[in-house]
Amino acid sequence: MRRLKYAMVGGAMGSFIGPIHRMAVRMDNLADLVAGCFSRNGRTNAASAAKFRIDPGRAYADWESLIAAERGRIDFLVVATTNETHYAIAKAALKAGINVFCEKPLSLTLREANELGRLAARSGCVLGIPFTYTGYPMVKLARDLVRRGELGHIDKVVMEYVQGSFRKPDRRTTWKTDPKIAGPSCVVADIGVHAFTMIEYVTGLEVKSLLADLSSFSNSAGLDDDASILMRLSEGAKASLVASKIATGEENGVRLKVYGDKASLSWDQEAPNYLSVKYPMRPEMVYKRKAPYVGEVSPRSVAASRFPAGHHEGFVEALANIYDEFVAAVISGRSRDFPGAIAGVRSMRFVEAALKSSKAGCRWVRV
Repeated sequence: MRRLKYAMVGGAMGSFIGPIHRMAVRMDNLADLVAGCFSRNGRTNAASAAKFRIDPGRAYADWESLIAAERGRIDFLVVATTNETHYAIAKAALKAGINVFCEKPLSLTLREANELGRLAARSGCVLGIPFTYTGYPMVKLARDLVRRGELGHIDKVVMEYVQGSFRKPDRRTTWKTDPKIAGPSCVVADIGVHAFTMIEYVTGLEVKSLLADLSSFSNSAGLDDDASILMRLSEGAKASLVASKIATGEENGVRLKVYGDKASLSWDQEAPNYLSVKYPMRPEMVYKRKAPYVGEVSPRSVAASRFPAGHHEGFVEALANIYDEFVAAVISGRSRDFPGAIAGVRSMRFVEAALKSSKAGCRWVRV
């Protein structure tokens, strides 16, 4: 697989998500960062470009100049900016024929997300979104266990994504409660979309309708920082989703439980190398990442495992797995195992449905 060249908008030194993207791309030597507009602040932008060893002539003051100058010179563009700019940057890049890997949420509205999905399809460009948890080896194993019928008919899903991040000051996240930057939603659009995508990815079922109760406990702007959501899925399954940034003491509690009529499974992102499967009349089985028996069930899980068993893998490795699939799609033009335009649009359908339901007094609405 040839190495590609890419550019980045946002993700300056000192940011949280920028280094994660760069590490994930570099992990398998997939592409070289050759250009960027890393910050609106001129000094920060120049210092970041120098730190990342970017040719000064390819460090741009704004993303418009970057796209105009780098068209035909880069294989893809990473959009690692705040929410309000995702749509405009991704749209311009896709129109220029540049493949795009865009941070979530894909846009601020469903209308914008639909437009990006259509534009990607018309242009033949690849559009990827870093729903990172779908890249974990044991999440892939969970999906394959469901697909092969190990759990039987899926009846119930319980999904948690809880953080205590709004209970402690962090200047890097204050923008998430500013509607002009974050958009109409905070917790649902920021981490709820991860949880929603996990449900559909692992079960293979679609969320058809939901009832959402959104709250704002910690900010004067009134954006949601806590969400309790009931869901009705295809094939009669039901789900509950809790997403919160005011769960005091929690770090990054991504926890999934799937209950079928034959067995159930559970996965915890803070102990990511283990997947528990429980049966009504048999002992519980705990799958360990990259154990010899995993390959018989899920070759994808083994392929996504990077280190020997017992050595911990985590967030960066999971995102690297998604980048592997994204880059392969860029090269081949064929669909691969990564969250793309469909997942991005589906996640925005979820956000708008949750906002609509809560505003209407917690009523059921279609997704």
